[in-house]
Amino acid sequence: MLDTPRNFLDVANSVTGRAWVDRLDVNTLRVAQTIGQRTGLSEILARIVAGRGILAEEAESFLLPTIRELMPDPSILADMDALAARLAAAITNNEKVALFGDYDVDGACSCALMTRYLRHFSLEPQVHIPDRIFEGYGPNMAAIDKLIDGGATLIITLDCGTTSDEPIAHARSRGVDLLVIDHHLSDAELPKATALVNPNRPDDVSGLGYLCAAGVTFMVLVAVNRLLRQRGDTGVPDLMGLVDLVALATVCDVVPLRGLNRAFVLRGLEITRQQKNRGIAALALAARVNGPLNPYHLGYLIGPRINAGGRIGDAALGAKLLSLDDEHQSLVIAAQLNELNNERQRIELEAVEEACRVAEAEIGTGEGPPVLVLASANWHAGIVGLVAARLRERFERPAFAISLAPDGTGTGSGRSMTGVDLGSAIIAAVDAGLVAKGGGHAMAAGVTIKPGQLGPFRAHLVEVLAASITTARAATALQIDAAITARGATPDFCHEIDRAGPFGSGNPQPVFALPAHKAKFAEVVGAGGHVRFVLTSEDGARLKAIAFRAESTPLGQMLLGAGNDTPIHIAGTLGLDHWQGREEVQLRAVDAALPQAP
Repeated sequence: MLDTPRNFLDVANSVTGRAWVDRLDVNTLRVAQTIGQRTGLSEILARIVAGRGILAEEAESFLLPTIRELMPDPSILADMDALAARLAAAITNNEKVALFGDYDVDGACSCALMTRYLRHFSLEPQVHIPDRIFEGYGPNMAAIDKLIDGGATLIITLDCGTTSDEPIAHARSRGVDLLVIDHHLSDAELPKATALVNPNRPDDVSGLGYLCAAGVTFMVLVAVNRLLRQRGDTGVPDLMGLVDLVALATVCDVVPLRGLNRAFVLRGLEITRQQKNRGIAALALAARVNGPLNPYHLGYLIGPRINAGGRIGDAALGAKLLSLDDEHQSLVIAAQLNELNNERQRIELEAVEEACRVAEAEIGTGEGPPVLVLASANWHAGIVGLVAARLRERFERPAFAISLAPDGTGTGSGRSMTGVDLGSAIIAAVDAGLVAKGGGHAMAAGVTIKPGQLGPFRAHLVEVLAASITTARAATALQIDAAITARGATPDFCHEIDRAGPFGSGNPQPVFALPAHKAKFAEVVGAGGHVRFVLTSEDGARLKAIAFRAESTPLGQMLLGAGNDTPIHIAGTLGLDHWQGREEVQLRAVDAALPQAP
């Protein structure tokens, strides 16, 4: 007899059209029971650990991941030894080094890592972050020339460069060495760099393709430290003090929180809470973060402010801020980024409203296209990735949003869903000449299109991705980790389940079902249309709750229309709010259903 997931609380069709299923099948339930017996963990925590594919013998190391135990020999990465040797030589010879980074959080963190490392040896690198609109993604010849004319004898690209054949060839033709440190998917042919370290290059067998660029950069610095020690230099930097930057990039680039990445984030969060990085501390202050920094703060409060510079302002602000040690300068730049983020939110809201209207018209009353590819001359090129993310979330399918310039060229960004490799589809489109430029990874990608390419590009994505999208959308049942009540949702309970964190991509935050609770005092708050309410249980316990961006969704409509005495099943994740020294639990609702009659 096949083991099929049972409907949790008998919910076969929730208000969002999903079945609720127990995350644990019969075999995983046995693993959870074994974990509980061996470790003494509570039943719910053992369920959460087992539900993330962890075996009984792996449970203790999963709960306490360490960089020391999980960090492999950096030389396992292709070209690592050659790259480390060239960088070590630049340090020994006191060369002028230039850094070329990407304009997102991962690029900013990678540049800050390398800048801080080189400063330890009294090297002050030139740093160039390209303007998203005028230069686009990755190295360009004009910028390369500027760095070389500024005296650079070594250029390092960070979070970019893997597909930049011509700019790299140009740098080499001018007698300058160029090192690439990246993690994006590559073409079959790699550029002729002096050395190129990227765990996603075709010939790399390290198994570290899940790292972000800052994670790869950290491994490069480990390799360089080792090489310098072997040559007798005992004054190398303590790299553990820089893991806060790796953690920030890992969370914000939405790479899987498994293996070494979990250790990076866990250790990095400890360092961020010590406020060693002035830039991160200043951004937390600007974002009015209460309580210890956690992955939510990094991903939804700190990261967007760094990205705001690259989206609608000065792209170099983020990398500069994260490299600063001066408290006053840090506060000034953090305030600038905060203002830019406020403006970004206003621009994004207008664009998302237009995009959703267009998408609803395109989908109509049927199933609609498997992938949305929308374009508009009204959208700022800096926020198309955010528009794509909202479309993907709202319509449960991969989405591309493209900003059209007056000459008909377009700058677009796409977001995917688990099981649909968007990056490979874009590389194939570039190889086929369907787009002018593009790249990315499985969950996110970017393109530049010329006039006349929009239709063929859309058709290509539908043809290449339709089958995997169908499979992915069929697997959209909401997986529930356990049932709890409002009274059981205490701060102590939240601290207990956080032992299985940090949560994020690849290590999903536990989803709990609260059976037959009443939703009271529902109201719309914030410009994003969030629905705030209070859950009450039969014994009178109360739990504050919110459904983000839910006002116009079926979930929001149910919550706003629920009578105070109508019991409903609610599913969501738990988080801790800190206010005036107090911890308070809040449920982030993701779905709801009416109880079935017995």
